[in-house]
Amino acid sequence: MNTPEIVFESNAFIIINKESGIITEQNPFEPLSAESQIHHYLGQGPKTPYVGVAHRLDRVTSGLLIFAKKKSTLKQLNQWFADRKIQKTYLAITSTPPSPSKGILEHHLFTDKATKKSLVYNHAKSGTKPVRLNYRTLEVNEYGALLEIKPTTGRFHQIRAQLSHIGCPIIGDEKYGGSKIATNSIELHAWKIKLPEPIDDSPQYFEAPTPWTKKFTFNKYK
Repeated sequence: MNTPEIVFESNAFIIINKESGIITEQNPFEPLSAESQIHHYLGQGPKTPYVGVAHRLDRVTSGLLIFAKKKSTLKQLNQWFADRKIQKTYLAITSTPPSPSKGILEHHLFTDKATKKSLVYNHAKSGTKPVRLNYRTLEVNEYGALLEIKPTTGRFHQIRAQLSHIGCPIIGDEKYGGSKIATNSIELHAWKIKLPEPIDDSPQYFEAPTPWTKKFTFNKYK
């Protein structure tokens, strides 16, 4: 089993740069997951490792993923995520640049479990939940529009569905109207994570290189 790209590791937690095409959590129907990669990586020592899933990324999304190595750390991370204290920044490439070039998207989201798809509405309806994200366009070239996205809510397929709703589907995201580029891969990347405070003297800020750095000039956005 391949070792995932390790962004940071301490006695309390480990952060990887998940590649697209891999699910986050183990299940009996999938031979490979980010969680199983971590179990394999940590299980080479004398003790059975503890691996706690703190949050998830879609199979088709790449980027930063945190796993706890202690139950106390998982409890802390879960509380921070629930309280929306962990700041997450994504990069997305859309086929069409948004207008205006930066702003706030506020919608109401309904998760259709039958189709495993989120439906976006401009007004509240029965079963919907409010969603919000901030975006800004970093660059537009012949390939597409590079967007920086900071969600303030974390709903199922939120970024994908909201961008599609305004006519800017993510490249590769066929489920939401984007053009196909590769199997189980879209141009959405969990780029940065900032913790509200260190855990056991860890850094608070983490960043994961994208799989498509050659398409845009990333250094000037850091």
